[in-house]
Amino acid sequence: MKSALGFSLALAFCATPALSERLTDVAFQQISETVFGPVIDAFDIPGMAIGVTYRGETYIYTYGVAVRETAQPVTPDTLFELGSVSKLFSVALAGLADARGVLSLERPVSDWMPDIKGSAFDTITLYDLAAHANGGLPLQVPAQIRTDADLTRWLADWTTDGDPRHIRSYSNLSIGLLGKITGEAFGSDYDTALKKELLPALGLESTYVTVPEAAMQHYAFGYDRFGDSPVRVGLNILDAEAYGLKSSLTDMIRFLETHLGLHPISAEVAAALARTRAARYDTAHYAQAMVWEEYVWPVTAEQLAAGNSRQMALAPQPITERDAPLEGPMFLNKTGATNGFGAYVAMVPEEEIGVVVLANRYYPNPVRARATLELITAILDAE
Repeated sequence: MKSALGFSLALAFCATPALSERLTDVAFQQISETVFGPVIDAFDIPGMAIGVTYRGETYIYTYGVAVRETAQPVTPDTLFELGSVSKLFSVALAGLADARGVLSLERPVSDWMPDIKGSAFDTITLYDLAAHANGGLPLQVPAQIRTDADLTRWLADWTTDGDPRHIRSYSNLSIGLLGKITGEAFGSDYDTALKKELLPALGLESTYVTVPEAAMQHYAFGYDRFGDSPVRVGLNILDAEAYGLKSSLTDMIRFLETHLGLHPISAEVAAALARTRAARYDTAHYAQAMVWEEYVWPVTAEQLAAGNSRQMALAPQPITERDAPLEGPMFLNKTGATNGFGAYVAMVPEEEIGVVVLANRYYPNPVRARATLELITAILDAE
C-alpha cells in the first residue's frame, strides 16, 4: 500500500494545474483535494481539516464528518485531538516561564524537584527534557506511576543509558515532566498555567485540555485504528502535558501565524516562541529544538520519511550537540496522534508558509509529511 500510495501522490502532484500568480481559494481547494484525496481514500479518514497561512493570507480546506453517527460535518471550529502536537504548547509555556524568570531552562531538573537531588536529573536540564536529550527516558509514563509520590520515587531511582546529551529518546514522560514543573513554577498546575499565561497571550480561544461543556458540540470523535469504533482520549498523570490538548483549525492556524510573526505579541511571548525553535542537538536526520524538528530547506520526502519514522519515535537515537542554532532556510515540523486522531504541523518561515493538517483517524507519520510537503511545494510553485 505504501508504494502505491506514494505513486498516486506523485501522479496527483504532477496533475496539479498551472495556477495564476496569486493563489486563489479555488486553486487551493483543488490542490488540497488532489494531494490529500488519495490519503483520505487510502486510510478511510472520516474527516480532515487543512489550514494554510501563506504570505499573510489564510486558506482552509475541510472534508467529511466530525461524527459519523450524526453526519456532523468538519468545520474550521471542529475540535480535534492534537496528540503530541500538544508538546509545542508545553515547551512554549516553559519558554515563557523562562522569559519571565520564574524558572531557568538551563538549570537541572533536580533544582526544581529537591526530592530527586543526587539522581540522574542532576545533569539533565529542563531544556534537555524539551529536546528529548534525556539519556533514555521511556516513551510512555510507566504504568506504576499513578501519583506525584510515585513519580518522585521512580525519578529518584531511574538511571540513564549513557550521557543524556548524546542520547535522544522521544518521551512523553520527558515533556510531561517539563510541563508539570512549568505549571508549578507559575504557582498552579499545567492546565491552569496554560489557560492563564499562554493561550490568551497567543489569542487562542478554542484550545483545551478539558473541553468545556459549551464547546462539546464541536468536539469530533476519533475512529480507532484497530476497531474503527468512535473514541476520545483519556488522560492520566503527565498525559495532558504530553499529548492531551484539543484544538480547532482556527486556533492552530493562528498558532503558526504567531510563530511566523503575523500577530502582535509581547516581547516575552515572542522570546518564548523563538526559544522553542532554536535547535541545540543534531540527529541523523534533523536538528532537534524544543520539540520542533528542523530540516534544511528545501527538504525531500525521503528525508521527512526517515525523520518521521517509527524508529525515531520508538528507539533511542544518537545525538550530538550543535555549536550554534541551525541557520538559513529551514522546514520545521511536528506530528501528533492519539488512538483516533492524527495531526501534523509544518512551516517554512523563509517562505512565509505554515500548514496544519488535522484528521479524526490515525495514519502513518511519513504519509502526513509527504502529502504536506507536496501541498507546500504546489503552493509555492503556483506563483
